Amino acid sequence: MGGSAHIDRFVIDHLPPADQQPDFVFDLPELVYPERLNAGVELLRRAIAAAGPDARALIDFDHEFSWSRVDAISDRMARVLIEEMGLAPGNRVLLHGPNSSWTVMAWFAILKAGGVVVATMPMLRATELATVIDKAQVSHALVYQMFNDVVAEACALAPSLTRVMDSAALQDAAQALPPGVSFTAVDTAADDPALIAFTSGTTGKPKGCVHFHRDILAMADTFGRHIVGLTRDDIVVGTPPIAFTFGLGGLVVFPAAVGAATAFPDRPGFDALAETAARCKATALLTAPTGYRALLKLVGDHDLSSLSTCVSAGEALPAATSDAWQEATGVRIIDGIGSTEMIHVFISARGDDIRPGATGKAVPGYEARIIDHAGQPLPPGETGRLAVRGPTGCRYLDDDRQAAYVQNGWNLTGDVYRLDEDGYFWFVARADDMIISSGYNIGAPEVENALLRHAAVAEAAVIGAPDEERGQICKAFVVLNSGIDPSPELRAELQTFVKGVIAPYKYPRALEFVESLPKTPTGKLQRFRLKETV
Repeated sequence: MGGSAHIDRFVIDHLPPADQQPDFVFDLPELVYPERLNAGVELLRRAIAAAGPDARALIDFDHEFSWSRVDAISDRMARVLIEEMGLAPGNRVLLHGPNSSWTVMAWFAILKAGGVVVATMPMLRATELATVIDKAQVSHALVYQMFNDVVAEACALAPSLTRVMDSAALQDAAQALPPGVSFTAVDTAADDPALIAFTSGTTGKPKGCVHFHRDILAMADTFGRHIVGLTRDDIVVGTPPIAFTFGLGGLVVFPAAVGAATAFPDRPGFDALAETAARCKATALLTAPTGYRALLKLVGDHDLSSLSTCVSAGEALPAATSDAWQEATGVRIIDGIGSTEMIHVFISARGDDIRPGATGKAVPGYEARIIDHAGQPLPPGETGRLAVRGPTGCRYLDDDRQAAYVQNGWNLTGDVYRLDEDGYFWFVARADDMIISSGYNIGAPEVENALLRHAAVAEAAVIGAPDEERGQICKAFVVLNSGIDPSPELRAELQTFVKGVIAPYKYPRALEFVESLPKTPTGKLQRFRLKETV
């Protein structure tokens, strides 16, 4: 069958040593893949087989593409990459663009051409892009035209990137190719690197996570198939950037695997998202908990009655948000924990199996356990570190943090969890967000969830602040709902309110009102920035 198709072996040569990689488990029939596999080709094959070549695939505000057109256009883009840009299998390709049909087709093209996709958030600045380009030794770039300047600036800082083509030039070059010439995608191995996904920077130092062609299929055949459950009749909308693996799965991979369609708003913002959902009669929605809270304010202005599947990830979903969304729409949100390292969600639940406040159970195909600091499994009811393994896992690109994430074959996600008697996993905190105050362990998210139950609170973040007497105290940063003014009286009211919701010792002894909270481009809270202020 042959080995790797990669001529450029940079990524392969910079994978972690074998003894630092996780154990991989393929215990479902659908996870047994052939040795030769190109994820771009296979996903489009599945889409056309499930929905037909003329079914809607990608919906922009002024244009639609069928699955056969996506296949044909991405073929032509792949030819341009190879014939005009000199792409060799294994070269890294920066993909810098907004959530749009163009970005999706360019993503398929890079895979078909044998390249390794390095997709980046549209909001990144030149220095941030240069860090990614340099780390992955990116040589090629496909850039949405409006981002030409920032990528040109990044090129000046990262000399490995020498071949850049923007969306307009790529379209012209693809259309100028001789008609009727067939294209055969590069015959990649299932375990050839297909993408490098960079973590979103919640800890301030992003890491490059390498995923193979089979990993892309695996996220569709686990969480996508068994929990999300899209069909060819679904129309998906959402906010997570395609450069973020939550968005890649939910807006590209899961729909393609079953022939569903994805609709893209014409501009950023939750108003535009709600408008698009109403106009296209979207049936599935993906966003973070902060997104659901923002959309709750818009439910009365837009008809969202077509929604039947709603998925949340990125951070723990508070029970208050889950309950409020169900009351407003009749749909219970599917929560899940995933990570860039694991490519997508590995603990979740849907339908009647959902318990608000709990993340869920291990997704079919994955195993999860709670372990102590020695790596030994803990019984139900005990709080400890979350360990996971399955068909995907962490492979950092040339990064000494690999040894901390993977131990004894298990992926240690950095989360503190509790497992109940029924097998449900309950989020406690990120390991570095545990607050120890006078000997008590306090999970920051629990205090945040309590604050969010108060009618005045729009958003809340809690950290441990140094305190001479107690070691640490809980300090809350609170964003108030529109029309509510901060005051010492409201501060005292919120502190008293928290004492009535959770154990009194957990209340925020310090509480600061702020206009906004620091977040990553994917909407994740950056607690480390708040910690820098105390």
